[in-house]
Amino acid sequence: MTETLSAAVVGGSGFTGGELLRLLDGHPEFEIAQATSREYEKKTLGSVHPNLRHLDVRFSDPTDLESVDVLFAATPHGVSMQHVDAFQEAADTVVDLSADFRLDSEEQYDEWYDGHSCPEYLEKSEYALPEINRENLPGAELIAAGGCNATATILGLKPLFEAGILEGDEQVVVDVKVGSSEGGASAGKASSHAERSGVVRPYAPIGHRHEAEIEQFLGLDVSFTVHAVDMIRGASATCHVFPDGPVTKGDMWGAYRESYEDEPFMRMVAGGGGVYRYPEPKAVAGTNVGEVGFEVDPSNRRLVLFSAIDNMMKGSAGQAVHAANVALGLEETAGLEFTGFHPVGAP
Repeated sequence: MTETLSAAVVGGSGFTGGELLRLLDGHPEFEIAQATSREYEKKTLGSVHPNLRHLDVRFSDPTDLESVDVLFAATPHGVSMQHVDAFQEAADTVVDLSADFRLDSEEQYDEWYDGHSCPEYLEKSEYALPEINRENLPGAELIAAGGCNATATILGLKPLFEAGILEGDEQVVVDVKVGSSEGGASAGKASSHAERSGVVRPYAPIGHRHEAEIEQFLGLDVSFTVHAVDMIRGASATCHVFPDGPVTKGDMWGAYRESYEDEPFMRMVAGGGGVYRYPEPKAVAGTNVGEVGFEVDPSNRRLVLFSAIDNMMKGSAGQAVHAANVALGLEETAGLEFTGFHPVGAP
């Protein structure tokens, strides 16, 4: 494909919307045709996202959608399911970054969310994460980006299932630590700087909604806890796994290499020297890269798995653009081939 594709971002004033606009601005195949925001209608993108001051684009009303090739919906949960008909009328390809189309069935939404108003779309949607669903993305018309906590966890655990190290009935304990940007641009007082600074706060000790995605794609019930920590970008998952039989470091290296050696946005970090010996959100901040690593604890018959992503990139906007590239037949890595910074402050 050589023609530039037009793109719209619905909900472009939020953190994730801003990331999408940043990525689309630097993408060789996309041109930003529209960004919507009720609150900031007629204001420039740069008035909300200062890194985009160079763009001569203004926010428009989300009820007045232009016809585009691809529409990215960066709206709160529950919004896209109310407007998906309008989204699909405006664009041949819709990529939703909320939780509205991530799960397979209405029953799952009844259990984990507040139900679903258009369950007929669930069987039509495709999960965005290419590392687990690449073969189903080409030509997809409705794509659902995964949750950042689920993405980090699934990327860490998936190779063990593919290698037969895990079968799904083992005990798995997952501890996730996430940055404040996960709460969005309109987060409550718990995400204010004074309340968030310096904390390691368990905000979802049990029953986090992203468990549903992990169960759906890995067939695994996990003991899952999420902490809010003092960083802006990032999601770091530590998985404690107790396999039925002995597992060596060679087995683990083989499993991760088999799954990710040819993946353009995955890299393995396990031990070695230097300061950053294991996956670290700071090392991938601003990129679409996911890091995975492990340690083997034979004395406790335990595997400790580590995975790290930028929650707004690999866990949201970057994943969405990656999936759109695959769906539209573009170069898979287009618009996403940039390296992170080092040294850098709190990501």
